[in-house]
Amino acid sequence: MKDIGLLRSWLFVAGADAAAHEAATRSGADVLIQDLEDFTPPERRPAARAASAALLGAWRAAGSLTAVRVNRLEGEGLVDLDDAVAARPDFIAYPKAAGAEDMRALDLEVTLRERRLGLPAGGILLLPVCETARGVVFLGEIAAASPRVRCALLGAEDLAADLMAERGRDADELDHARRRFVLECRAFGVEPIDAPYTFADAEGAVAETRRSRRLGYRCKSLVRPDHAAPINGALTPTTEECMRARRLIEAFRAARARGEDRALVDGLWVELPMMLTAQRLLERADVLRTPG
Repeated sequence: MKDIGLLRSWLFVAGADAAAHEAATRSGADVLIQDLEDFTPPERRPAARAASAALLGAWRAAGSLTAVRVNRLEGEGLVDLDDAVAARPDFIAYPKAAGAEDMRALDLEVTLRERRLGLPAGGILLLPVCETARGVVFLGEIAAASPRVRCALLGAEDLAADLMAERGRDADELDHARRRFVLECRAFGVEPIDAPYTFADAEGAVAETRRSRRLGYRCKSLVRPDHAAPINGALTPTTEECMRARRLIEAFRAARARGEDRALVDGLWVELPMMLTAQRLLERADVLRTPG
């Protein structure tokens, strides 16, 4: 699997809605998540489970990676896993991940089903969805609980409700959690996936994505297929950004060649960490703009 940080857009899709499935297939999102939890009413879950294999196959054919968000294990999660693992997703997403015990139990259940089906051991990764205060606070334990955990996703609506916060388009109520989450994920070596923008306007989704990108997020979840392309764009370095990065690198190298430790560019002192950041930006742009 490619660097998870290159998977910019993670779209949650209603589990049993054929129209939503078609829209998701056309969206261009990097990862498509069949949601058997909140996006699928209990009475429609059997149909959603039965459709998983064909649906994920169609999504893979369209070029997206795939995931299934199951219910919690003490609910319908075990039944969900039977069909989800058989559909061979890249990720199993787990709602309201609260601690290491959640990931250990999920890892065990996925492992049992991989063995039963003759699938490669450890081939399916786990995606904890941290949408409670406890899930954010105990991210380190969640990340360390299983080698299958290579990324984690920050919740929005459930997290705001758990915080007893009032929602707004500016998402100020989630600011601390968003900043803490990216810090914790980087500290524990997992890729942070930003919370979805749950309002309808694409302009707001892009603005929020740009703020998150500045904090260090390279991936964002979403709930509307029409937001995938603008979010992908916001998480892809622009031509102007690449030009500036090259200027910083060239100036720094020239300064080093003169025996100086740093370079002054547009009033900014460029030192080694900033030069390395500029190199990463160019590498990211090159990979994202190369087909396949």
